This record gives sequence, C-alpha cells and structure tokens, in this order.
Amino acid sequence: MRPERLGLEDVQRLGGPAGVAERLRSLVPGGASVEEDVEVIIANVWEGGDGAVRELTREFDTGGVDPRPLLVSAPELDDAIRKLPLDVVAGLQVAIANVAQVAQAGVHEDIAIDLPQGQRVTLREVPVGAAAVYVPGGRAAYPSTAVMGVVAARAAGVLEVAVCSPPGGDGEIDAAVLGTCRLLGVERVYRMGGAQAIAALAYGTQTVSAVDVIVGPGNLYVQEAKRQLSDRVGIDGFAGPSDLLVVFGDDADPRLVALDMAAQAEHGPGSLVGAICSSAGALDLLGDELERLAQEYPGLRPAACVLVQSADAREALAIANAFAAEHLQLIGAEPEALAGTARAAGCVFVGAAAATAFGDYVAGSNHILPTGGAARFASGLSARHFRRRMAEVRLGAVGGETASKLAAAGAPIARAEGFELHARSMEARMGENPLR
Repeated sequence: MRPERLGLEDVQRLGGPAGVAERLRSLVPGGASVEEDVEVIIANVWEGGDGAVRELTREFDTGGVDPRPLLVSAPELDDAIRKLPLDVVAGLQVAIANVAQVAQAGVHEDIAIDLPQGQRVTLREVPVGAAAVYVPGGRAAYPSTAVMGVVAARAAGVLEVAVCSPPGGDGEIDAAVLGTCRLLGVERVYRMGGAQAIAALAYGTQTVSAVDVIVGPGNLYVQEAKRQLSDRVGIDGFAGPSDLLVVFGDDADPRLVALDMAAQAEHGPGSLVGAICSSAGALDLLGDELERLAQEYPGLRPAACVLVQSADAREALAIANAFAAEHLQLIGAEPEALAGTARAAGCVFVGAAAATAFGDYVAGSNHILPTGGAARFASGLSARHFRRRMAEVRLGAVGGETASKLAAAGAPIARAEGFELHARSMEARMGENPLR
C-alpha cells in the first residue's frame, strides 16, 4: 500500500477541493459492466424459480457441488449459534443493542398539520411488509452486516425480515452468519447469493418469499441486480468499494491514523483510503507508518492510498466535503473543531478514540453507508429505508367552508393545465355560496 502524495502545488494544479476529490476517485477504476449478464440471470430466475436459483448457485458459489436446500432450517440455525464463541456472542449482543437504540431514534410519530383553509393533513409513517438483508460471502464472513440490516428493519417495525448469503464450496453459509441470524431471531435464511438472490427476493419463487425492500452490500452483480429491479423492489442504494478519508492535524498520532487507514484497506482491492493534513512533516511520518504496516500485512497492497497536503484545516474539510467519503475521520484539535462543517459523508468519526472500526461493529451507527461519493445525496442505512410516509387529507364536509376555499383556489390551476374534470371534481364539493 504505497501512498501517492499530493502536495500544495498539486492541489492548486488540480483546481482546489473539487479537483482533488475527482483525482482521489480516479484512483479506483470503475468496474466492468455486467448489465447484460445480470439481465440474463434475472430472466432465468423469473422463468425458472427455485430451479434456476439452484443451478446458478451451483455455477457461481459452490463450484459445481449440488447446493443444499435454499431455506436454512431452524435446527441448523440453533446448531450454528452453539458454535459461536461466547465472546463473539457477547460482542454481537452489544452491537445489536447499540444499533437498535440509534435506529429507533429515526422512527417518527404521526404529525398532524392544520392549514389555514381548515383542512388537516396528517403525515403517517408505516413500515413495509417484508424486507431482506443481503450478507456478502466469499472472501470473508460478515455477521456484522446481518446485525446492521436486520436491526434497522426491526426498529422500523418490519414484521417479516429475511437474510440471504451465498454458500461456500461446502454448500453452507458461514456458521458465524447463521448463528447471528438465530441471535437476531431471523426465521427465514436463504442459501443463495449474487444477482440470482436479488431476483428471487424481488419476484419470489417456490421457496423464496418476495419482499418489498432489499438492502445490503455485495459485488457488482448484486448491485447491478438491485439497480435493474429497483422499479419492483425498494433498495438502499448502489454499494461500491469502501473508502475512508482522514483529516488530521500535526498533533495527531500518525500510528493511529495509519492503523485506521490500514484497517479500512482490509476490505480488499478497490478500497480507497486517504489522509489530508496541512503539515508535510506529519504526512511524512504517516507515510512511514503505512509502509511499515504494508510490509507487516502484504494483503493491504492492492488498496489505493493517497496523502494530500492542504493549506490549512478548512481547506482539508472543503476537500472532504467535495470527496463525500463513506467514512470521514477527524483527528486533532483543528479538524475536530470544524466537525460541524462536515456536510457530505456517510458517517463522521470525531476524535482520536473514534476509529471507523468501532462504527463497523459496535458504536451504534450503521455501517451500510453510501459509497463512491453518493454521500452528497444519500444517507446511511436507517429505519427510514424500511418505512413509507403517507399523507392523509381531511377537508371536513362536502359544501363546507374548507372545500369551498380550496376549490376556488385549485379549479383555475386545473383548467390552466387542461384538466376540466379535475376542476369540476373540486367544484362539486363547494357550498351554495362559493368564495370566488
């Protein structure tokens, strides 16, 4: 993980914060298009149901081994939780409790607004009926992702929550994921992954129940399937490679900054980690620490890494806002004092103690966050992804003052748009002496 270095002259040459942010993003090449491949997979699942999902699982996940039944049985879930070490169970319980408390804070009561003409509009929040959480597999197991997705859905009030995860070469989902699902009380866990899993959850099959919302990270095939099916099922967004940006002062410990960056690079190829500081000397020390960690952990080398020197802490925050990091850390007196100016990040971690890794597991914030700069317009996963807001309108009686006033205001607009029957529909509610 040899860092690229951008000095003050490079920042000026690139045109300031926006140009630096664009340069950082360019360090991670875009993935090859899988649109056509995903279209074929989705069509196969639509036509073939369970059989197509099982065949695709055999091809992509189990290496030719006949897959186990798609639905994991209750006894298998019970057995999985018994295999979890007690300290892992204890840690998961802390994560579940903290994530639940934060998620529940995002659930709002109904709000009634009384308007001048006499009508009442009530904004009601209702949960979706069913949701699914995609938990990636392959190079690692992610029980924490099951926690983040399931707890947020439950806090939103979703009654039916399913989990799916790709099986390995032995045909099984990792025991840590299965045990976590049992700890969360999930009753429907599916052995399936990839685009075929997203299609099955969107359409439903003989075994897989269709859901209203699908959330969770995954590879390019998973994300493309979510995109293609977003007109049929709600999604949390398009999750790309992970990224972290650290803005630090010369009073920060470079060993902690390097460790946090290296930890994020553990997500593998495609990950992007960067740091910004106004002190060239502090960046030198950080670069030395990163080189040391890269030698100690050779697997970190594929991650893209860049160190940027800014004119001051305010410019550093401006670059961070333009970059819109998935994770933003602020370490040091000056950056921490500017935390309130951070406007575009999936999650902001303030202070030397607040490592991004805490947010990945037990801090209480959700680790399913917008990537690729989407934090400019998108939010991290929360209960709101599983809830719909509906407006309920009450105007009183037909012929009443409220309907008459609103018809007098609305009918001319409808006629201006060419909708005569809209106008007549409103005017039919007017009283004998319309106010017009």
